Amino acid sequence: MIRKQDTILRVAEPAQLMDFLIAKMGGMARSSVKQLLGQRRVKVGNAIQTRHDYLLKAGDVVTVSSGRGNSQLTHPKLKIVYEDDDLIVVNKQPGLLTVAATPGSSETTAFSILRAYVKKQNARAGVYVVHRLDRETSGLLVFARSQELQQYMRTYWRDLVQERTYIALAEGVLEPREGKITTWLTEDKRHAVVYSSPVDDGGDIAITNYKTLRTSADGQYSLVELHLETGRTNQIRVHLASKGCPVVGDRKYGHGNESSPIDRLCLHAKVLAFIHPATEKTIRFESPVPKEFSIPLAERG
Repeated sequence: MIRKQDTILRVAEPAQLMDFLIAKMGGMARSSVKQLLGQRRVKVGNAIQTRHDYLLKAGDVVTVSSGRGNSQLTHPKLKIVYEDDDLIVVNKQPGLLTVAATPGSSETTAFSILRAYVKKQNARAGVYVVHRLDRETSGLLVFARSQELQQYMRTYWRDLVQERTYIALAEGVLEPREGKITTWLTEDKRHAVVYSSPVDDGGDIAITNYKTLRTSADGQYSLVELHLETGRTNQIRVHLASKGCPVVGDRKYGHGNESSPIDRLCLHAKVLAFIHPATEKTIRFESPVPKEFSIPLAERG
């Protein structure tokens, strides 16, 4: 939405966003431009842009908000990495549910944080869950700004997603070091657990491709990259456990914190790339691997 106090700038030739704003905003100082970007007051097209080195192309429209009526999301467990009129992409920290487990719950979730954020901008605005991450899994999540878009993305999620990469710190060493895990998963909702079968037992087929990136010198831990072909509940956690190498810190399918030097589930949604349902262009996001995942891998095998 464009307000009367917004400044609308049209790009005539390619330029970095910082240089463009300095030239067009009356000789504004670099520090002031950085402040505008940090306050999420600059849009390119309909997407908020915070990178000073973002490359503009001819024909782009840059909108600079005066800041009146703006709100910013400041929460230690949730950070917005992309926002436009259709979607919000966030980076979630461990310990935060995507959405409440039971209706009417007062627990703080990624959904409740974002809902409060958008309603500060517009009381009639809403956000809608597209997919979920487990409470203790960190990384990238997508929310839609309308129910229609939510339904569309849920229906065509497998077609829209171009890349979905997770990083896990696993116990032991997977053999082979690289491969594909295919099992059939059955969810027991009563006990909140998922069972895996190597043969078709009527469950949902689940396929995970994995690659070992590093192992510790003593073979106690492995850093593993995982690509999902399906998106079943607890899929990665169950699949790694089925290989005898559960995710470090997994209380449900592994040994929990009894053998873990890190006080968390070591699973992170690192990369998410998907076709934007409005622009039909692929957008890609990458979240840094948590530093604590490297602690047991100080010595490389």
